[in-house]
Amino acid sequence: MTKLSDLGPPITGRRHEGSEPATEQEHFYACPTCGQLVDRRDLRQVIWHEQPGHEPLELDS
Repeated sequence: MTKLSDLGPPITGRRHEGSEPATEQEHFYACPTCGQLVDRRDLRQVIWHEQPGHEPLELDS
């Protein structure tokens, strides 16, 4: 299983709309392929979950 840290240093992103979500939960979405929650603020996670047939990432503790 691939660890998040294996993808390199964090790549932070920001919303195109310019306004931040009202709650912390709005930063996350469930990946339709593997079901794992994805933090939209970390582009490493977003790019990983865009790959067809991927497995869930092992999050670093």
